[in-house]
Amino acid sequence: MKISVIGCGYLGAVHAATLASMGHTVVGIDVDAAKVEQLGRGQAPFFEPGLDELLADGRATGRLSFSTDFSRAAQAQVHFLCVGTPQSKTSDGADLSYLVSATGALLPHLARGAVVVGKSTVPVGTVDMLQEVLAGRPDVQLGWNPEFLRQGTAVKDSLVPDRLVYGVAGGRAAAFNPRTGAPRGVAAALDAVYEPLLNARIPRLVCNFATAELIKSAANAYLATKVSFINAISELCDASGADVAELSEAMGMDPRIGNRYMHAGLGFGGGCLPKDIRSLRTQAAALGVDPVDEWMGVVDSINLRQRTRTVERAAELCGNGLSGRAVTILGASFKPETDDIRDSPALDVAVQLAAAGAHVTVTDPKAINHAWLRFPQLRFEASTSRALEGAELVLLLTEWDEYRRLSPAATGGLVRRRVILDARNVLDPAAWQAEGWVVRGLGTNAGTDVRADVAAVGGTARK
Repeated sequence: MKISVIGCGYLGAVHAATLASMGHTVVGIDVDAAKVEQLGRGQAPFFEPGLDELLADGRATGRLSFSTDFSRAAQAQVHFLCVGTPQSKTSDGADLSYLVSATGALLPHLARGAVVVGKSTVPVGTVDMLQEVLAGRPDVQLGWNPEFLRQGTAVKDSLVPDRLVYGVAGGRAAAFNPRTGAPRGVAAALDAVYEPLLNARIPRLVCNFATAELIKSAANAYLATKVSFINAISELCDASGADVAELSEAMGMDPRIGNRYMHAGLGFGGGCLPKDIRSLRTQAAALGVDPVDEWMGVVDSINLRQRTRTVERAAELCGNGLSGRAVTILGASFKPETDDIRDSPALDVAVQLAAAGAHVTVTDPKAINHAWLRFPQLRFEASTSRALEGAELVLLLTEWDEYRRLSPAATGGLVRRRVILDARNVLDPAAWQAEGWVVRGLGTNAGTDVRADVAAVGGTARK
């Protein structure tokens, strides 16, 4: 099939490259000329494992191209809207202006009978808004096909997704011929697009527009709830002397709960979960569903509190004085395997530490350039070993594998004080303690005397 992908950010670039790898002829359209030029060379403008290889393959086969010219989409049979829907600058709701603008720019180039399919994460009612944009083209069919990509595994999630969701007018009853059961309209078009995945028995759910619009935000809200729940319990563990790692392991053995997203730590960030729970809260308030509004507010506040807790714990490990302390931050991206720093908990903590007077050095395997441009008040160092030199406190804030594998002995030879705050709870405390380190986590320090340990390595502020 001939397909266009409108918007070539994290979602669109991966989606376009994946569709080309399935044998479709795909053109990606974006208004950012620099991004289009880089993608056209077969190089992703951001770090995503496996994407460069897919882009290079699409370029080599001639099935994948990119352009800033919307007219290049004119021959496509299916058009995917992958435009960003960031949080509004004036509210917690989603900013749909880019999506509406892109749909309007595409409108003059739609062939007769074309299918337009949204993939962006949007609030309920977005389809109604886009139908107004397309009102002059009754021959054009509109559908919604929400994405479920995770940064760092987006290519795998596209090639082997957990499920496919089609939102169509009238829902499931309208999507299939009542006599033959064959898909029709948008459902038939999407079945043709995803034929290789359906042949591989990837589950498919067909639903109405409102369900398709809600499903991604609802899923992210549930994941955020699990993360915030165990993080709230981690604070209870710190107050009571319990160990949240052991507690969550025991809870995860219950099949009704499971152990995924039950790992206590610094909390979530990025361009999806924080935005989506705030958008869901806004939608709930508008619809008068107060419990969801209040619930999402609590989830958000617990997540943000993990960052202030980390700063407080850092001050405690410095003898309650951060001013003048040399602090090294391991990690700048909001999660490992991406260079995305949007709403990064690590950088939020780094900025708070710097504001308290600490001399902060941040290192990260992939996100240094993005972070330096966004936070020029911080010091950045690409080399982990150089970043650690002379540190009086080390904070592990993004759980990249290279930080998990750090040698306690070798690292100890670089720093001034062997004190580390593992805010992701991923290190082996015993191995580090055996090399003379004071190791602290969030909710994992049952039975420890922080003041005595800090005093042993020198807790007073450096003159």
